[in-house]
Amino acid sequence: MSEALRTLAVVEATRFRGHDPAYHAYVQILVGRVIAGAQEQGWTVVRLAADQGAEALLARTERADGVVIVGGEDIAPRFYGGAQGYPGESRHLEVADEAQLRLARRAVERGIPLLGICRGLQIVNVALGGTLVQDLGESVHVNRGVPIPEVLTTHPVLLEPGSRVEALLGATVADVRSAHHQAVDALGAGLVVTGRAPDGHIEAIEHESAPVLAVQWHPEDPAAPAGQLDALLGALRLRVAAAA
Repeated sequence: MSEALRTLAVVEATRFRGHDPAYHAYVQILVGRVIAGAQEQGWTVVRLAADQGAEALLARTERADGVVIVGGEDIAPRFYGGAQGYPGESRHLEVADEAQLRLARRAVERGIPLLGICRGLQIVNVALGGTLVQDLGESVHVNRGVPIPEVLTTHPVLLEPGSRVEALLGATVADVRSAHHQAVDALGAGLVVTGRAPDGHIEAIEHESAPVLAVQWHPEDPAAPAGQLDALLGALRLRVAAAA
């Protein structure tokens, strides 16, 4: 990758979670692994927090060659026409929500390669007019009532043959590490479903024309299958190289 084509913006909702030190510490592990994986592939990584506001985030990512939107808190229901007071509702960071939604829409409009992880998948879907299932209840997707490092589960995802994500992971069934209590409901404009859990919930989406791919699971988790994060990050690198 040439020097002019190697800036990757890794965008999280916030850098500060003083109210929940255990969750904050685990997020640092996950984001750190995304950054380390990208740097190993030759990216210069810029780590950004979306709670600085939309204008600041858009300005700081103006020249980015690729974007990763990582996991975090629930998106505020007002952005997808949902109600408040649902089971498992987290705190909401509406400034961060708006900033990431606008960033995702701009990536689609400009054809900027984007990878969404967990919350990042939901941001992509909501940015394009989709909605969310607000709480999955007891499910294979998250362990409830356990210490933060134990909330992730392992379950299979059925990948659509011929999809980008199936080609990247090299199989039609992939084991993934998962920790989410929400999921895609109505699909956003231009998106196609390319992965589902055995219970039918959507686990991977891709844009039909823009270089946008998002997964509901955590390929960056330390217990994720070897090579999964590298493969998904590598898709960004290939897209940038192809556009050069």
